[in-house]
Amino acid sequence: MSVDKTRTGIVYHPDYLKHITGYHPERKERLLSIISYLKETGMIENLALIEPRSASLEEIRYIHSKEYIETARKYSELEMKLDSDTVLCKDSYDVALLAAGGAITAVDSVLDKFNSSFALVRPPGHHAMPGRGMGFCIFNNIAIAARHAQKRGKKRMLIVDWDVHHGNGTQDAFYDDPSVLYFSTHEYPHYPGTGWLDETGTGKGEGYNINVPLPAGTDDSGFIAAFEEILVPAAREFHPDIVLISAGQDACNDDGLADMKMSVKGFSVLASIVVSIARESCGGKVAAVLEGGYDLDLLAHSVAEILDVFMGTEAEKKAQEISPQVRARLDEVKKIQQKYWHL
Repeated sequence: MSVDKTRTGIVYHPDYLKHITGYHPERKERLLSIISYLKETGMIENLALIEPRSASLEEIRYIHSKEYIETARKYSELEMKLDSDTVLCKDSYDVALLAAGGAITAVDSVLDKFNSSFALVRPPGHHAMPGRGMGFCIFNNIAIAARHAQKRGKKRMLIVDWDVHHGNGTQDAFYDDPSVLYFSTHEYPHYPGTGWLDETGTGKGEGYNINVPLPAGTDDSGFIAAFEEILVPAAREFHPDIVLISAGQDACNDDGLADMKMSVKGFSVLASIVVSIARESCGGKVAAVLEGGYDLDLLAHSVAEILDVFMGTEAEKKAQEISPQVRARLDEVKKIQQKYWHL
């Protein structure tokens, strides 16, 4: 099948709205706001709408234990919470299968047809551990998608996680695995409490886990510097076969669940850096999967900015001074990671 280089795909299904969480930050209005904004701006006319399929139990077991999967099913049936933050309704289990399948579908779309895609799914996934769900997450969508890409013959996975919360579940899934390079920028200290700079992997996976724990108040300049100075050289050396993004836009200023100062436009710069990595290493193949982002307007605008870059628009990067606190943290990360990468 020929690759369509002129279009970007979005993976979406109205059944994602059936995961009813009530008065909760992770609610169906997040997706409704994104789709509404894409329609208002006319962007949706230039995007290919891709219908997801549900992940099979075998695919969920790429990451999660059989026992935990059964627990998630039972808790959903009984409408019990997985933890204090993770609300389930009767449809949540089936929707979570569709969310994981949406991430898989996004990977398939860039391997088979498009250069880029964005899976607009919920519930999110990057906090889901192999043996338990947490932090609004039931199944780890991005981790399952990475394993799926490997099942399809792609060996080296790069996962870029710019959600404001550390993706502890994704880190845990690949902590001893040198075939997956996990790179995360996140606020620290903050939920879930993991992601310190010395968490670099274990065994054969040592060095393939790069955490950039940024202080509260970090703005575009700090995130961009982390990407340019740490991610780009490591990714160039790693040379991934496909690039995946855990795309949580909750580092936006005034998002509500964190204390970072990213602008909406800042996400277009991060996206452009990741796209350039993908172009250099794997023919531009990049698939994003929605994670956090809780202010409805900021989320919708940020996703649109990312999609705009996927469709070929050049991001505008403004020169900004990096705070001494952020510079010191980046230097700490680089000192540790220089044992593994030529930074």
